[in-house]
Amino acid sequence: MAEADPDNLSTEQRVRRSVARTLGNLTLGTVLVGAFGVWLSLGAYTLGPGEAAIVLLLGRHFETVVGEGFHLALPPPIATREIIHVGMLRNEDFGVAVPGEPARADEILHESSMQTSDNNIVRVSFSVQYRIRDANKARFRIADPTAVVRSAAEAAMREGVGRMTVDDVWRERRTALTAEVSALLQQILDSYESGLEIHAVTLRDVQPPEAVRAAFADVVAATQDASRAMNEAEGYRNQKIPGARAEAIEMTEGAQGYRDAVVAEATGEAARFVALATEYRKAPAVTRKRLYLEAMESVLPGVEKVIVKPGQVVPYLPLERAGAAK
Repeated sequence: MAEADPDNLSTEQRVRRSVARTLGNLTLGTVLVGAFGVWLSLGAYTLGPGEAAIVLLLGRHFETVVGEGFHLALPPPIATREIIHVGMLRNEDFGVAVPGEPARADEILHESSMQTSDNNIVRVSFSVQYRIRDANKARFRIADPTAVVRSAAEAAMREGVGRMTVDDVWRERRTALTAEVSALLQQILDSYESGLEIHAVTLRDVQPPEAVRAAFADVVAATQDASRAMNEAEGYRNQKIPGARAEAIEMTEGAQGYRDAVVAEATGEAARFVALATEYRKAPAVTRKRLYLEAMESVLPGVEKVIVKPGQVVPYLPLERAGAAK
């Protein structure tokens, strides 16, 4: 059917055509705006605790967003993102069987058997705890973070054990060994630009080979006996030394007190003698008489006395002595 000529349309038909055209344009605009809004909403995302988002702009790294909460980015395909959990502490065990996995005795024996600097073999089981420090490097610099950590940790532990003697690894320098292995492992991972951070390296167990385990057990027992004897001797020393020190202090203070008393007494006697000499020079007869009387006063109360008057003899019967003899 041929389209009607606009010039031949009535006014009502023209109005209807204009309204229809306007409604069509509004509907199309609304659809386009809605589609654009939906497309923009694809760029909104939320990060939870310990999460980071790697944002790629046209396939290249644009930024790494950290911090929980709501974030906006350009929608795909202009920008894409990948959310990685960077706050989780990951753990890898070495030289032990993993629960829930099939037994791998040969692999466990291989990864735990290590040689010390004095050419002894020890079986070392340990754990490594690590986390993601840089999400972009951990995602794109290395293909498998777990495999890299396991290979690097085993190499670092073998190098650390190889620098020490069997006694160092077994008893004396275990703490130094874990610190050295942790630093060496971090250096290896940093050289790979892995974006991983070592949190701790922990020795779980150190055992000698089965053939010499009994001899090592005897050495451990002897070491424990020696340690116990040293602790007992140390306790005895700590018990005796304070008493001896207190006794020495007491004797020293007693001697000082005796010295001070003797010096004070001698000083007083000297002062008394000087005073008597001065008085004697002033009145010799009186001073001699007084000294005589004082001497008698101090001597006579302690001796028995018999008083005889001139021309009279009084019989003396010591009744006190007789009573005491009974």
